[in-house]
Formats: sequence, structure tokens, C-alpha cells
Amino acid sequence: MFDFLDGYDLLGAFWVTVKLTVYSALGSLIWGTLLAGMKVSPVPLMRGFATGYVNVVRNIPLTVIIMFASLGLYSTLGIALGGTDIKGINFRLAVLAFIVYTASFVCEALRSGINTVPVGQAEAARALGLSFTQVLRLIILPQAFRSVVNPLSNVLIALTKNTTVASAIGVAEASYLMKEMIENEAQLLLISGVFALGFVILTLPTGLILGWVSKKVAVKR
Repeated sequence: MFDFLDGYDLLGAFWVTVKLTVYSALGSLIWGTLLAGMKVSPVPLMRGFATGYVNVVRNIPLTVIIMFASLGLYSTLGIALGGTDIKGINFRLAVLAFIVYTASFVCEALRSGINTVPVGQAEAARALGLSFTQVLRLIILPQAFRSVVNPLSNVLIALTKNTTVASAIGVAEASYLMKEMIENEAQLLLISGVFALGFVILTLPTGLILGWVSKKVAVKR
């Protein structure tokens, strides 16, 4: 029944999807946290940059961003991000595009978490002589992260599914292989079912685990 899978590296394709997700998630978390810090910064220029970045990037289709990374950065400007072959270059460009896009959603999730922290805590910390950076790092962000585990898990699940867009620039992840198999095999429903199941296996445990973590680390107010 599943003879059509012979000759295709199904696990390898999903492994590329996992790597895309992990690298992009780590980069998005770092960049999104910096954006959230800038959004609540007392410096107007930083607030303006973060607000403009989030509002613009969130309203640009991911496909446009990833195509710009390939055609604009690599084909036009020759930026390869250290890649030596076309597969490696496209993979790195895809990760960069996902980070640029997903960080805006991470920023908004964190900003909502920052808003849950009582203002009095920040004022008390400043009264003790802590700088804005220290208040953010020691007081605000630890509580904000604990408050937004569920929203961040939703962002991570969306990122996992968004990795399918990387096939537009030739990254050999799951959807790229699915397209190839559909073109070569007469098993449309079975192929679609196999890949749908693969994504469920990737995303469902993530949601369940992070939901459990959210309950464990929730801030009691």
C-alpha cells in the first residue's frame, strides 16, 4: 500500500523541516525579545523602530520575504551567509527570512506578557537604582516569559507549518518532497495523508508539552 514511498527520503525531508524550525525559532526568540525590549524602551527612536518593524513585517506575506531573501540578498547582492553550495545558501536564507518574519509575532506575544507585570515592580526596581536594562532583564522579562508560554507555543507551531514556504526557493523540506512525489506518483490522497500526519506528529506534542509547561510556570497573582 505504501510502496510509493520507496526511493524517497521522507525522514530526511522532515529532518530538514525540523532544522528549519529549530534554527528559526531560536533566532526569532532572540530577535523578538530585543524588539520587545525596544518597544517598551524609554528611548523614542528605539520604540519607533520596533513599532514600525512589527507593523510592516507582520503585514508582508511570508512568501514575499523569503523570495526577497533569495532574489534580493543572494541573486542581486551576492549575500550567501557563509554558504558554499546552493542548497546550503538557500537553507540559510530561508532561516533568515523566517527569523525576520516570526520575530514580529514573538515581540507582540512578549509585549503582552510585559503588560501583565505590575508597574509598581518596575518603579520599585528603579527606586533601588537599577537601570532600564537591569529592570527588564531581572524583573520584567522573567515574569513576561512565564506569562506567554502558550502564545509562544502557538507561534512555534505556526512557524513549523510556515516552513513549507521554503520550498519556493528550493529548500528540500517536507512540502518540497511532497510536491515531487505528487508529480511522480498517482497516490494523491495517500501522499497528502502521509505528510499531514507527519506535521501532526511534529506539532501536536509541541502544543501539549508547552501547554503543560505553561501551567507549571504560570505566575500566581
